[in-house]
Amino acid sequence: MHVVSFPEPATPAALLAQVRELQRDAWPSSPFPDPGGSEPNHDPDLSPQSMLLVDQGVVLAALDILAKEIEHRGRRYRAAGLSTVVTRNSARGQGHGRTLISAARTAMAEAGHDIGLFTCDRPLQAFYESGGWELLPGTVLIGGTPDEPFPSDQPGFDKVTMAGFFSATSRRHRTSFHDARIQLHPGLIDKLW
Repeated sequence: MHVVSFPEPATPAALLAQVRELQRDAWPSSPFPDPGGSEPNHDPDLSPQSMLLVDQGVVLAALDILAKEIEHRGRRYRAAGLSTVVTRNSARGQGHGRTLISAARTAMAEAGHDIGLFTCDRPLQAFYESGGWELLPGTVLIGGTPDEPFPSDQPGFDKVTMAGFFSATSRRHRTSFHDARIQLHPGLIDKLW
């Protein structure tokens, strides 16, 4: 069993087909692109990086890391976030997802990102905390675009914001991210990563 990582467009076809199957099982109403097609799952401007936990050619868990520069309270940060985190149904409860979200946290820090930011459904908070992520109390990510904002606190959502502080600057200003509305604006493909 090992973690592999590829720029999303370079993910080997056999692995990508399994990832798309896992995503369709987890989110049947979401339109994931055909693994053999040219349509990307994520906005290429977000430098999507796919991370997979693979055992003898079988994808047990998968996620994507998306990244962009953000401005928050007068400072610029290299931010990254988790997207489409999924574990194979038959492999759940064995720590595979935790292994992968922990590996992603390490990869973000090693890639030189200042901060990791993403939202998750409130019941998944403890899962992400077990992988080294921390809750940003009262914090809302504003996705979409400035003209078409997509906030994580909109009606019908029950999201919390999770973070990892990787650089000295982000750690020094950690409390500025608490009870904040962070302008993420990843675009219209990945409205909220």
